Amino acid sequence: MSEVSVRFFGGPLDGRVQTLGAEEPVAGSVMRHVHLHDGPKIETHYRLDYSPESGWEYRLCGVTTSEVDEV
Repeated sequence: MSEVSVRFFGGPLDGRVQTLGAEEPVAGSVMRHVHLHDGPKIETHYRLDYSPESGWEYRLCGVTTSEVDEV
């Protein structure tokens, strides 16, 4: 598989583009991001989706911790 990039929308990662990694991306999977810098812990969740027009995207979503894939 060739390198696949994903763009983040919303939250503290808004606008970031990064490589998805070696594993096959799975639409609907959720990742957790924990921000610990200079203040209280801020936890945000992003759901992965794909569209032919824009490619892979992580969009800010509200989920419970039990629904999150540990990355």
